[in-house]
Amino acid sequence: MEDFIWILIPLAPFIIGGLAIWTRHQQKIAEIQLQATAEKAAQYATSNKELEERVAVLERIVTDRGYDVATQIEALRDQRRVEDRLGAELEERI
Repeated sequence: MEDFIWILIPLAPFIIGGLAIWTRHQQKIAEIQLQATAEKAAQYATSNKELEERVAVLERIVTDRGYDVATQIEALRDQRRVEDRLGAELEERI
């Protein structure tokens, strides 16, 4: 055991230096992870705000205009069918 201690004494500066470098590296990794987490939180907050705004618009449509939303959707579908037919006729002519 005494021989082992004498070997560690000259190696102590290298061990301490390596520990200091490892500690600094771990600290940098933690900072990078913290920044990435903060960026993701900001993105989620922005996305959440956009979704809340869209839901508010949908609530306004339903409550302000009553329940004729289904007829509006059907009108849009009918319009799309007409546009699809016109597009097909133009392709046939070409």
